[in-house]
Order: sequence, then C-alpha cells, then structure tokens
Amino acid sequence: MALKRMDNVGIVVEDLDEAIAFFRDLGLDLEGRAMIEGEWAGRVTGLGDQHVEIAMMRTPDGHSRLELSRFLAPPVVADHRNAPVNALGYLRVMFTVDNVDATLERLRARGAHLVGEVVQYKDAYRLCYIRGPEGLLIGLAQELG
Repeated sequence: MALKRMDNVGIVVEDLDEAIAFFRDLGLDLEGRAMIEGEWAGRVTGLGDQHVEIAMMRTPDGHSRLELSRFLAPPVVADHRNAPVNALGYLRVMFTVDNVDATLERLRARGAHLVGEVVQYKDAYRLCYIRGPEGLLIGLAQELG
C-alpha cells in the first residue's frame, strides 16, 4: 500500500480568529470552521470528552491544508510556541511565497517579526523564519529564477 498524500498539519492556538486572519493575510483560504466534540473524537485523540473548535485553511493550489484548533476542553497542557529552531518535535511550517519582502510587510501589520534575517541560498531561494500569531514559527521561501 502506498502513501496517497499529506492531508494537513495541525496547529493549536489560543485565538482562532487572530490565527485565521493571519493565515488569510499569508494567502491561505478558509475552507471551513467547525466544532469537534464528543466521544468519537476523544477516541481518536485519546483525550476523552473533548471540545475543540477548528478552522481548516487551504493553500491556493488546493494541495495542502493547515488545521487550526482551539481546545475548549480538555485544557491545553503544554506550550511549545517559543521553542528554538533546534527543539525536538514538530516545529514549523514552511510556505513558498511569490515575494518574501512583500509578504513580510503584509504580515508585520499582524505582529509578525523576523527570527533571524532574510538570507539567499545559492541562486535557488530567499528564506526566512518569522514568528507569527502567538509566537508560531513559520518559514517563508521565495523561489528564484
């Protein structure tokens, strides 16, 4: 049996509306919003009776999704938002953008800031890491001609 695709990446946030607005400004489309709750959901996650509000964001090409989740119950038990780049576990999401500089300017209005600096890798990419809403680590890559 072969892998068919990666369906989505999940990120837990405190302020779902702020996160949706930020990722919309980045260029993702809101595909839908829903409450996920009940015994069936808790059996999947192992959290028991959970109540989670989610928003599914889709990339413009339609191939990738970002699932933003806000846990109402049970409460959040850990916070990895300020982990450095070399921390163990899932850390960041990388997006390819048309223009890194223009994207940075647009996202700075939502409080995003550079982690290091914008760098060029050979003649292939301009890259940077930013901290977005709630300190989320996000990578931006601009493909060069």
